[in-house]
Amino acid sequence: MADPRIKPLKIKTGVLKRLAKEKTYYEKEVGKEQERHDKMKDNGADEYQLRKQVEVINESRAMIPETNRRLKTARDDLKSIVDAEADLKDCEEYKEALTQITEAEKVIS
Repeated sequence: MADPRIKPLKIKTGVLKRLAKEKTYYEKEVGKEQERHDKMKDNGADEYQLRKQVEVINESRAMIPETNRRLKTARDDLKSIVDAEADLKDCEEYKEALTQITEAEKVIS
C-alpha cells in the first residue's frame, strides 16, 4: 500500500509547478501586450484603442505580484512538507518536489 504522505506531496508539487508557470506566463504576456501597444501607437491607432490596450497591460501587470505571493506561499508549504518527510528522500515524488522548489526559486522575485 502506498504511503499516505505521498499524495499531499504530489498535490503541493503540482500547485507549485502550475504557479511558477503562471507567473512566467503573465510576465511574457505583459511584454507581448506592450509590443502590441507600441505597434498600435506607431500605426496611429485611435486614443480609445490605445487606452484599452493599456488596460490589458495593467491587468496582466497587476497579476504578477499576486501570483508571486501565492508562489512563495506554495513554495513554503512544500518546503515544510519536504522538511517534515525527509524519510521519503528515496521516493520519486520527493525528488520531484525538491526539483520544483529549486525551479520556483528561479521564478520568485
